[in-house]
Amino acid sequence: MMALAGGIAAIILGIIGLVIWWADFLEILKGTVPFMFVMGGALAAYLGYEEIKDKKAAESLEDSTTDLKQEVDSLKKELEELKKEKEKQAESKEEEKKTGKESQSKK
Repeated sequence: MMALAGGIAAIILGIIGLVIWWADFLEILKGTVPFMFVMGGALAAYLGYEEIKDKKAAESLEDSTTDLKQEVDSLKKELEELKKEKEKQAESKEEEKKTGKESQSKK
């Protein structure tokens, strides 16, 4: 309730102040409006520049992502080849052991 009463009092005092000091208010407004345009334009230019940087970063990220996917695929193929090679080596060792045991048992 106190906030409502304080708000209404501030509105009334603000209107009275504008009526009494209207000429001073317009002078201050003349000085601050161009400054606000300059600051708003600078902010808009900065945000536009940041947006362009973000787009470029996103494009380079997409390019690197496809490169990484290709590298992962090639590494998977290489890993499969190495697994097959290891299996062949294990099979050949087992065959050598079998043939070695058979030749020892024949002696």
